[in-house]
Amino acid sequence: MSGAGQPDGRPGTGFHGLMAALLASSAGIGLVFPLTSIYISDRLGLGGTGAGTYFVAMAAAGCAAAVLGGPRADRGSAAAVGAVGTTSLVLSYALLGAAGGSLPVTASGLLAGVGYGLQYAAITGVVTALVPTAGQRRAFVLRHVMTNAGMGLGATGGGLLLAAGRPAGTLPWLYEAAAAASVPLAVLFLLVHRRRRAAPAASAAPDGVAADREPDPPGYRTLLRSRPIALLMLAQALFATAGFTQIEATVPLLLHHGMGIGLAGVSAVTAGNALVLLLLQHPVARRLEGLAEEAALIAAPLLWCAAFGAGALATATDGAARTALLAAFAALFAIGEIAYSSAFFPLLVRFSGPASLGRGSALSSLAWSTGTAVGPPLGIAVVTATGTGTGWLALAAGAAAVLAVALLLHRAAR
Repeated sequence: MSGAGQPDGRPGTGFHGLMAALLASSAGIGLVFPLTSIYISDRLGLGGTGAGTYFVAMAAAGCAAAVLGGPRADRGSAAAVGAVGTTSLVLSYALLGAAGGSLPVTASGLLAGVGYGLQYAAITGVVTALVPTAGQRRAFVLRHVMTNAGMGLGATGGGLLLAAGRPAGTLPWLYEAAAAASVPLAVLFLLVHRRRRAAPAASAAPDGVAADREPDPPGYRTLLRSRPIALLMLAQALFATAGFTQIEATVPLLLHHGMGIGLAGVSAVTAGNALVLLLLQHPVARRLEGLAEEAALIAAPLLWCAAFGAGALATATDGAARTALLAAFAALFAIGEIAYSSAFFPLLVRFSGPASLGRGSALSSLAWSTGTAVGPPLGIAVVTATGTGTGWLALAAGAAAVLAVALLLHRAAR
């Protein structure tokens, strides 16, 4: 498998194969992602306690795996770490589909946490190894789009399968399908690892030492003492807290409960967001390449402020005007997502340095996990207490907090 990029910066076949496998894996996960708590509590009869135990086990294992996997990825084994992580996900979903009690459910949660933690610590390093520097910003945008589009396709497919069959009998098989869908990604990681192991041998220095090996890479404490890294990690936590989790958890409540929009309308807003991501990823990414990464990162929360503002205006309108404003919300948020993915990961690569990219990715995973844990309950509590119009403005204020940190990062990176 050829993984080298093209001379003009375009990714090679190895990267495109990895993205196809990532799309398949994400679609498999999307089949079951919205259903797991219901499956564990109702179908397996373990109640809310059983579902909570699964997610706590997943979160704890994910944090530990990211911290342990980062240094391993820094020792030239990022693709191997990704292969182990994806294999752990395969085992997790296969076990959950066959589970009949609390012990296998907890074990499945632990395996899922290990899988996600190791994948996150590894994949940024794998992408940078497969894509020339000139093409990495667009490559990270494509990675973001493949993940989100896959999840959306999987969730749609899972819903259709459940509607067409008997849910009690179909659900376990969806988990087995999710496990199977991640097998190609594990294989691709393994192929990349084998190719990367062979490459230094062919281009080794005369003394047999790989030319790109760096001694004593900076550890976690050293990385966090760097002001740009510390601010980037804070920005990552806030991007998750005030942005990504809010469109998943809080915005549907504002639309459905606060604005009286039916479930089909809520789904249409989500589908519109995904459609804009797919259609505009290339032209927007090309335009963003004219900006420094720090400036592009600022653009993301600015666009989200405008998106949430459009949502607030939609509460005061109806008919075609409301539809247009909600379409503007979905589009502006999606373009902000493209700006985030175009900027955040190249900044992570630059600030961490090649010798500590695995550790930097692990810190990013921890920041993201913190944001995804804090964001939904915080957002739901705020909009419940304030009402619909004020709730949209509160989300805009959260995006403004992200903007403030992005501006500080821009100053620190100069």
